[in-house]
Amino acid sequence: MCDVNQTEVTEFLILGFKGLYKYKYLLFILFFFSYLIILAGNLLIIVLVSTNHNLNIPMFFFLKHLAVADILSTTTTVPMMLTIILFDMKAVPVRSCIFQLHMVFMFGFSPIILLTVMSYDRYLAICSPMHYNSIMQPHVCFKMVLGSWFLIFVLSLEIIFVWQLEFCGNNAIDHFFCDFGLLLELTTSSTYLFTLVDFVLSIIDGVIPFVLILISYLSIFFNIMTISSTSGLSKAFSTCGSHLTTVCIYYGTLFMIYLIPSNERSLSTNKFVSLLYIVVTPMVNPIIYSLRNQEIRRTLHQMFRNC
Repeated sequence: MCDVNQTEVTEFLILGFKGLYKYKYLLFILFFFSYLIILAGNLLIIVLVSTNHNLNIPMFFFLKHLAVADILSTTTTVPMMLTIILFDMKAVPVRSCIFQLHMVFMFGFSPIILLTVMSYDRYLAICSPMHYNSIMQPHVCFKMVLGSWFLIFVLSLEIIFVWQLEFCGNNAIDHFFCDFGLLLELTTSSTYLFTLVDFVLSIIDGVIPFVLILISYLSIFFNIMTISSTSGLSKAFSTCGSHLTTVCIYYGTLFMIYLIPSNERSLSTNKFVSLLYIVVTPMVNPIIYSLRNQEIRRTLHQMFRNC
């Protein structure tokens, strides 16, 4: 219960980009068109993979789900961000704010699990090419993706603890969405149990996938070192180049978030880093795969030629 001199918070005030109000129309145009590019690029990958038999292979099946995850993770935050930019700030009910946080957790970390599955696919393609087709059957790929989404859903259930928190007095969130760390700073309840659960789940959702991806690429590296022909080396690098680039972008952003202590980061830095994984990463993923992958380029060329 709140103290006598405190009022219970029923809504949070999302402040957005405070101090940049005079550039709000420029920011709105920038992020609006970025959002359109994210939707168009990822939807294009989904349509291409779903409608072309040439792309009916495991790597592109996983890529399609990665594109879905990018669209969902961006849609949970960018529309609200655009509203906040136009109206300088936005009042959001507590329940709506926590629901958005749940969606941010679920869809924001889903690419990590999917990238881990894709790294196993790349490992088999390079290190066990003779057994690749027998292992990566369509029903196996479907079970892997289904299991990934189920794991993502289960891990996101930690937000149930946030529904039990009380908020009294201050209700201002200096961000462009309901940020997890700022919510914990505003609550008057004890956060010890929730912080402990979050730490354990962060290891499951962040550290373990990173270790598995690292093991996959170390195996790929040592396997590539045994290839003597230049054409074989080129084919091996082209097979995993796009995925490795995407992994570096995702984990580079996560390292910026978690390795720098929160008390040493300014609010402006927090917003900038958040923009990297909410806007920039989902926008560059389709570009990386379309530019580096011959099958995607060939299918795009054929589609435009037919049009």
